[in-house]
Amino acid sequence: MRINADFDQPVILLPEAMQWAPSPLPGVERKMLDRIGEEVARATSLVRYAPGSFFDPHVHSGGEEFLVVEGIFSDEHGDYPAGTYVRNPIGTKHKPHSKDGCVILVKLQQFDPADTSHFSVHIDDLIFEDGGAPGVEFAWLHRFNGEYVKIVRWAPGSSYPEHVHAGGSETFILEGSLTDEYGHYPKGSWERTPDGWSHKPHSKDGCLAWVKTGHLTAKTLGKYAQTAAD
Repeated sequence: MRINADFDQPVILLPEAMQWAPSPLPGVERKMLDRIGEEVARATSLVRYAPGSFFDPHVHSGGEEFLVVEGIFSDEHGDYPAGTYVRNPIGTKHKPHSKDGCVILVKLQQFDPADTSHFSVHIDDLIFEDGGAPGVEFAWLHRFNGEYVKIVRWAPGSSYPEHVHAGGSETFILEGSLTDEYGHYPKGSWERTPDGWSHKPHSKDGCLAWVKTGHLTAKTLGKYAQTAAD
């Protein structure tokens, strides 16, 4: 299976363009944002758990990171409410479930083998810093070897000068909306841009976004970059 598998091309998915599809397990649905492979795949997805649903115990052979977007996600290690970011490195194992239902943004098979950080953190516990433009601030979720994950907060009416995302970028809108010269992105939108892409974003009404950069180079993509080129 190949979905948005050419990492040299930008991808913009608005909420109305993404449809839920059933997974192999009852009560668990997915919106596949990008994917190379079948059930074991390099994948970025929105996953929705119905109340009382669960996934079978499994090992993360390529690592897993996720952000809880709605509800409460749980496993044998704890409960993770909306706004929680979790990293499960290569070799970790769990049995996820949700008592009352949840939605998570999850990335699979995308870990650097040397990145063994295993943690969870909630957005409310982050310390925000000056983002380099009036009304724009950010807080770090994770940094490792050129890969950067953060939460960016835009005040109403704020804007950012044109800039280049070295190593590519990925953005998911959690609250509000963001606009640039390529489109308008309301809550629930997902955007992926290739290495070297530039834009000039602004937010009329304010925005909270999950942003990941530096992870879409030929080196970090490895075999998947070659697969996309075939």
